[in-house]
Amino acid sequence: MIRSKHIQAGLAVSLLALMPQAAQAQTVEQLQAQIDELKAQVQSLVSALAASKSQTAPVVAQVPPQSTTPATTSAAAPTVLASAPAPAPTTASAKSKAWYDRLTLRGYTQMRYNAFLSGDDTAPTGVSRLRSVHDSSISDRGSFSLRRVRLIVQGDISDRVSLYLQPDFATAVNNQAGSERREGFVQLRDAYADVFLDKAKSVRVRFGQSKVPYGWENMQSSSNRLTLDRSDAINSAVPSERDLGIVAYYTPPSVQKIWDELTRDGQKLFGNYGAFGVGVFNGQGINKTEQNRGLMKVALATWPFEIGDQVVEFGGSAMMNDVQPELRSGGVSPVAYKDNRVGLHAMLYPKPFGIQAEWNWGKGPEFDVATQSIQTKNLQGGYVQAMMRLPTENLGSMMPYGRWQHYRGGWKAGTNAPRLETDEFELGVEWQPWKALEFTFAYARMKRAEADERRTGRAEGNLIRTQVQWNY
Repeated sequence: MIRSKHIQAGLAVSLLALMPQAAQAQTVEQLQAQIDELKAQVQSLVSALAASKSQTAPVVAQVPPQSTTPATTSAAAPTVLASAPAPAPTTASAKSKAWYDRLTLRGYTQMRYNAFLSGDDTAPTGVSRLRSVHDSSISDRGSFSLRRVRLIVQGDISDRVSLYLQPDFATAVNNQAGSERREGFVQLRDAYADVFLDKAKSVRVRFGQSKVPYGWENMQSSSNRLTLDRSDAINSAVPSERDLGIVAYYTPPSVQKIWDELTRDGQKLFGNYGAFGVGVFNGQGINKTEQNRGLMKVALATWPFEIGDQVVEFGGSAMMNDVQPELRSGGVSPVAYKDNRVGLHAMLYPKPFGIQAEWNWGKGPEFDVATQSIQTKNLQGGYVQAMMRLPTENLGSMMPYGRWQHYRGGWKAGTNAPRLETDEFELGVEWQPWKALEFTFAYARMKRAEADERRTGRAEGNLIRTQVQWNY
């Protein structure tokens, strides 16, 4: 109907334009020429309408003004109508997103409360109190605390380069006003860039401050870990898990496929840092000035296997380093101590029952009570953990777990590298009613040497530990 109206309008315009010539036409040849011209105009109008049928606005034909002088005996050339305008280019091909438009913002916060049921929350001078190197709120004065407040900025700034930036807003510092502790300070955790060497992004080189690839549990994010704290033995290799350096990772497509399936299944992975990783770092520790020219050398390998409906994963790590601990007398040790170790890990992902275990052996700095000096000594320890997934439709997901850990060795991150003697059993459950909210309730039976070389012996105690985590 619309097309018919456009054709009629075009005919009308063309007839009006030709009326003066028709009135003056004196011969049959002149009339035939005008008829041929009219046919050409109609044909051009129909073609223009067909070309622009997808447009809502009608195409208006522009007819050149006709001469008022009598036509000659030769046939006049047909008038060509204006063609329909070309469609505008699509926005998808016009311009790609700017790098800052590709960034994402996320994070999580952990709030804790620890309560002593019984035990050595206090002790005389020179005797160990029940304390943990992972949670300072385990004390005779502990109450509510913010364990972590993280905000993460990450994204691809080009096809081959991505960035990752993570500060922590729950860091505590001492000696700001006398001896009173201050909390809620911001500290840098991660600041690195990944450079991908292939289009599939299976090979990457990471530059900056990032996690050191040693230990499966160390690599796993605290937001994703089932237990409240990492084990003393594995974490003693790299307290705070990070350092400044360069590391390369490679993940074969077959391994990536298994990890992707586990992620879709809701499993708690270690973060996909690569099936193979090798790197060099300063070695002094997170946010600390390097004290020697030596570099920490680290390597990690892990491989998942599908066995029916189950997935098991085995791997190991190795580290060689020279470290200079902080001294109680002030400054850092002028002596660099050997800090070498090797570790193994095994994982049966819970479907619904699972087991996770790690152990490591090596040598590192440790305060010797007999000589009152730091020496390089043997260390060993690890953990065994069992867990079960209990997904429910109405209550969210629940994961009960139990873990036993053991460690004998130095804690290089502490002043004078004190010796730890840890035996601990923890029984708990993680409940996630929604993805944005998690609750953890645990009972812990602890037997520990306090991380202070001025105190001797081991303290014992029973605690109830709780945590709420909100993800954003």
